[in-house]
Amino acid sequence: MEEQKKKVIFSAIQPSGKITLGNYLGALRNWVDLQSDYNALYCVADEHAITVRQNPADLRKQTLELYAQLIAIGLDPAQSIIFIQSHVPQHAELAWVLNCYTMFGELSRMTQFKDKSATHADNVNAGLFTYPSLMAADILLYQADLVPVGEDQRQHVELTRNIAQRFNGVYGDVFTMPEAYIPKVGARVMSLAEPEKKMSKSSANENSYVLVMDKPEVIARKFKRAVTDSEGGVYRSPEKPGVTNLIEIYAAVTGKTPEAVEQEFAGQGYGAFKPAVGDAVIEALRPVREETERLLADKAYLESLYRQGAEKAAALAVRTLRKVHKKVGFAPR
Repeated sequence: MEEQKKKVIFSAIQPSGKITLGNYLGALRNWVDLQSDYNALYCVADEHAITVRQNPADLRKQTLELYAQLIAIGLDPAQSIIFIQSHVPQHAELAWVLNCYTMFGELSRMTQFKDKSATHADNVNAGLFTYPSLMAADILLYQADLVPVGEDQRQHVELTRNIAQRFNGVYGDVFTMPEAYIPKVGARVMSLAEPEKKMSKSSANENSYVLVMDKPEVIARKFKRAVTDSEGGVYRSPEKPGVTNLIEIYAAVTGKTPEAVEQEFAGQGYGAFKPAVGDAVIEALRPVREETERLLADKAYLESLYRQGAEKAAALAVRTLRKVHKKVGFAPR
């Protein structure tokens, strides 16, 4: 595929915590695959994170750790543009302009605003209400063709399209109309403690999730404690959600089919199966954890990567912003 014919794909992730095994297998491994087929931009969305109160030291630490993890999983700074949102001021500048082309009624209908307002009732701030305009700016700044999203985020892409259409209707073709891109389904990883629920770091039970940065002994312990059942057979069944989840995880990290996993452990009990899943996950995550630790220890190198990422992103963003400012009538800088 020739470089100039590649479509632009944009994706962002908030530094609101640690990456789980579920995040990694479900979404982030896909990002690595996408970068060879598209002109890819990947963003650590720290400006979005502050709609909820953050401890400043923790936010800084989580931002850099997440950036390092994105490199460690295989995102290539020579191939993709990988940057921190607040390092590219054009995001906030365009967001203000787009606020003026986003209707109050549209924002009030956003599902995530309703959910977060209920969860953080003591801090329903204007940023929480208008952050879809910032999300639209994130996408439209880079003339993105595609935005990888889950079903829960599709509403934001639709709003972005509405805003772009409204702006283009007044001023001509300024913005590319982005499309939601539903990636190929990664492994759907469920909780180790409550296998009917998705794995989530917000769970109060730390044995229910595995973090990419967990030490090997911690991962091994969590899998040994994983909920199964009293029946004993290693096979998938709606009546065996815990075992089914472990089979899917083992398949995802080894590249084997679930059928092959069932054959491999036929006639063996959970005493052999659960530690084997733990060991396979440890080996799959080991290079990611070790490379993340290496990057975090080399602060100068890590800084050089995110500076270069921000410079490349800004070079693209400034073109769009200059055009927008001219269209709305701002005096040239």
